[in-house]
Formats: sequence, C-alpha cells, structure tokens
Amino acid sequence: MTRAWSPESWRELPAAQQPDWGDPGALDLALKELRNQPPLVFAGEARALKAALGAASRGEAFVLQAGECAESFDNLSADSIRDQLKIILQMAVVLTYASGLPIVKVGRIAGQFAKPRSSANELVGGLELPAFRGHMVNDIDFDPVSRRANPKRLLRAYHQSASTLNLLRAFTKGGFADLNKVHMWNQEFVAASPQGRRYEDIANAIDRALRFMAACGINLTSDVSLHQVDFYTCHEALILGFEEALTRQDSLTGDWYDCSAHLLWAGERTRQAGGAHIEFLSGLKNPVACKLGPKATPAEVLELCERLDPDGEAGRLTFIARMGAKAVREALPPLVRAIRDSGRPVLWVCDPMHGNTFTTAAGVKTRRFEDIVAEIKGFFAVHELEGTFPGGVHLELTADEVTECLGGGDDILDNQLVASYRSLCDPRLNGNQSLELAFELGELLQAWAAPVRSE
Repeated sequence: MTRAWSPESWRELPAAQQPDWGDPGALDLALKELRNQPPLVFAGEARALKAALGAASRGEAFVLQAGECAESFDNLSADSIRDQLKIILQMAVVLTYASGLPIVKVGRIAGQFAKPRSSANELVGGLELPAFRGHMVNDIDFDPVSRRANPKRLLRAYHQSASTLNLLRAFTKGGFADLNKVHMWNQEFVAASPQGRRYEDIANAIDRALRFMAACGINLTSDVSLHQVDFYTCHEALILGFEEALTRQDSLTGDWYDCSAHLLWAGERTRQAGGAHIEFLSGLKNPVACKLGPKATPAEVLELCERLDPDGEAGRLTFIARMGAKAVREALPPLVRAIRDSGRPVLWVCDPMHGNTFTTAAGVKTRRFEDIVAEIKGFFAVHELEGTFPGGVHLELTADEVTECLGGGDDILDNQLVASYRSLCDPRLNGNQSLELAFELGELLQAWAAPVRSE
C-alpha cells in the first residue's frame, strides 16, 4: 500500500543522523519561525535546473557541482563568497573551452551547514562529547557547551544562506560573471602558477574571439548568456526538520518544493530506500540526488529509482558515485549497467573526494590529488565501456590558499598539511589544485567529445 506523502510524512520512518536537540520546545519554536520565513529559492529556478540536468543526462551538458565541505558561520563575507564563485567560474570556462559543452554550475553553498558523522560521539583525552555535526547543529570547539545541539543555529543557517544567495545573485546577474571579465576571475596566488598561466591563455583566446565576433558585426551586448550565468545551489538534505520547514507548495502547479536549495541529496549514510530521508525527497519536485558508495548494489539503485523517480523524468534523479580510486572500476560498472538496461534517464556524477579520504600518521585527515584524478579517470573509463555519459563531477574545494590535500602542482607534502589547514570537517582542494583538476578534466572531456564532433 502506497504511503500518502506530505512534507512531514518522513516522521513516521527511522531517521538516521538526526541530532539530539535536548529541548523539544526550543526546537519547535525554531522550526515554527523557519516556516514563516520567505523561501530561499523558487520553484521556477528548480525547474530550470531540472531541465539543465536533463540535458546533461543526454550528454548535451556537463555538471560542475562544487564548493565547501561544510560552510562556516565564521566565514561570511562578500570576499569569501566572491572568491568561491570565482574558482567555479574559472573551472567552468576551462571545461567549456575544452569540451564545447555547456557547464551546469551547482554550488555546495548557501545551505551546506550540516555533516553526517560515523560516530555520534567523540572521545578526546578521556572526555566524551557529541560529535561536531556542522554549524547548523553545534560548534567545533571541544567543550560541553559548544557541542550541545542548539536549535537557534537552524535560524542562523537560514539567515546566512539568505545573505549568501543574495550576493550570489548580484554577482551572477549583475556583471561580475560577464565573459568580458574572464581575467578578473584569476586568483592572485593561482595566477602565478603554471595552471594560472594556462588559464590566462584561455582568457586571451576568449578575448580574441569576442573581438572577432564584434568586428563581424555581431551585437554582443544583446546576448544575455555572455553577461550572466545561471548558478544553482545544493546541499545534503540531512537535518530533516529544517528541510521540512522550508518546503512550500508552488502556487502555479500545486507541487511541493524544498525551497532551501535548488537540488537536495541523500548521503551514503542516509540513502535507505525505506528510511526517512528518501521518503522526504520522494515527494519533492526539486531535482534530487543520492550518493552511492562501493557497497551499493544494482538492486538498491533500482529500488532508489522507483522511490525517487518512478516516472523516469530526465533531470529528476542524479546518482553521485563516491567509490574511491581503487574501487571505482569494479564497483561502478554493475550499477551503471543496471540503470542503462532499465532505460532510466539517470544522470551520473563522480564524487572523487569522499572515497579517497584517509588519516596520516600524524592524525591529519587528507586526500591525495593523484587519487582524485585517478577516480575521475576510472569513472570516465567505466562510462566509455558501458556506452553511457559521465555527466559531471562533485568536488569539495575552496578558493583559499589552504594546505589540506596532498600533491598537485603545489606538491603539498605530509609535513606541510598543518601550515594552513582550515576545514571544519573534510580536506578541500585549494584554488590552484582546483584549476589544475579542471585542466585534467578538460582533457578527458575533450577526448570524449572528439569522436562525437568527428561523426
């Protein structure tokens, strides 16, 4: 018997990774206030993203999903938001120039404030406290007050997301994202690197192309696509009370949309087909995604398709594979094959970050740049073998000059990680490594697109 869906029907099912808020009354007050707040995004924007993702599922576009591991309440500034947008725009230019494909830009921003944890508690020096679950829930400082889940943080997450979105819209629609400003997107510390110089070569080529078109009499000022970009937001739909409170019924269609972000996903720890997170996502009309680790089975992914996309709507469902460089070539093919043979229009995206995380002998959590590249190459190889399209990448990165991931052009070594390690949770690529990865990815896309162009 099919369960009738409502924004609160997830409450009837087991919900993993939910904090112990301690004070039910304070939680109810915070959620009530959230329900009275304006939406952060709009149904029409979510529909536009769904159409763009549908194009990517057909091989007509490529998805760049990128941003912070976990956003911080302590890092809200116009400069930090602008710089994060800069690196994503830079990467998109490199990928478009290499592949000739439109790049769908989706930021892990304006809502990525909560993190799942492998353990509910953390033990340090004999003191056991609740694990840090992101600034939406508690604070990273290791003391009883900081680690207490505080419902007021839900409201702060909402207001910071609103401020961030406001500035993102101003940047992407107000001239900063104009293709004539392509040189401005090069970060100072990146510009001096080999990757920065390669990027400047592309920027110069774009300048020449724009001047050529203008000389041919083409009116470039009237083409909005040269002066503005569509930029969407996403985050893991982890704290279900927060997501429910921001779910609204569209006045035009009567459909339900989670207006906290354009795209929401369920993580590897919360993707149970009979669990609360999948139940919640199943009734939304947003595009949704689900992360898949190396233990996922064809039966599980087909069941998730039935739960999340029973009508087979292009752009509705994305599977984000996070297998690890060593497992991707063996674990991914059966899943891709099952979806391909079912005829479902699922979009496949590679997350080369989470399956390649490890802790050094000194106790520092990190990732190797070479493993990240290796997983992406394995992801592309699998799709080439199965005759399907590698539709995008999902990256944790920052525009800052951090030292959190080993290797890359910076050749960051183990003993250099502590020099500038600022992540709240997982290690991120810095601006230089991000641009280097974009060139690696661009070469893969260029090789992929070459046979298509020659036909």
